[in-house]
Amino acid sequence: MTQRLLYTIICWGFGVGLSGYFGLFSLFPLPLFALFVAIGIVTPVAIYYGNSTFRAYIQGLHLDYLTLFHLWRIPAALIFFYYGSQHLLPVNFVRNAAWGDLMAGLLVFLVLALPKNHWKYWGFHLFGMTDFVIAVATGLTFSLLQVPMMQTITTYPIVLIPLFGVGISGASHIMALDILIRRTTKALK
Repeated sequence: MTQRLLYTIICWGFGVGLSGYFGLFSLFPLPLFALFVAIGIVTPVAIYYGNSTFRAYIQGLHLDYLTLFHLWRIPAALIFFYYGSQHLLPVNFVRNAAWGDLMAGLLVFLVLALPKNHWKYWGFHLFGMTDFVIAVATGLTFSLLQVPMMQTITTYPIVLIPLFGVGISGASHIMALDILIRRTTKALK
C-alpha cells in the first residue's frame, strides 16, 4: 500500500507540475480552475471513505506523519508572500492564505515537540482545517468571480499549491480528524 500511495502522489504532483509548466491550466477559465481545485480536495477524501483498505492503512499511521506533512505550508506561505509583494495575487487572498499557512507550518514544530497527548493533534488539525477552509474559500471565491489577479494561481510553479498541496493538505486534515474521532469514540465506550 505504501509504495502505491507514494507512486500515486508522485504521479499527481508530476502531472500537475508538468501541465503547469507547459501552461495548460492557464488555458482554462478561472471558474473551471476552481473546479479542478475542488476535485483535488474531494478525490482523496472520497478514496479514503470509499476504500476500506486505504482507510485502514491511513488509520494505522501515527498522527505525527499526518501532521509532519504540513511543514510544506511554510514554503507555500513564503511563495504567496512573494507573489503578493510583486502584486501578482489579490491582497486579501495573500493575507488569508499565506499567514494561516505560515502559522500552521510553524505549529508543526510545536506539536511534534509537545509531550504525547491526543489533544495537541486535535488543536493542530482543527486550526489547520480552519485555515484551510478560509484560504480555499477565498481562492475559490476570487476564482469564481474571475478576479484578474487570480489568473496567476494557474501558472507554474505556484499552480502546484492549489492543485497538489491543497488537496493533500485538506484530505490529511479530514483523515486525521476522522482518526481522532474514531479513537475518542472508542475510548469512551
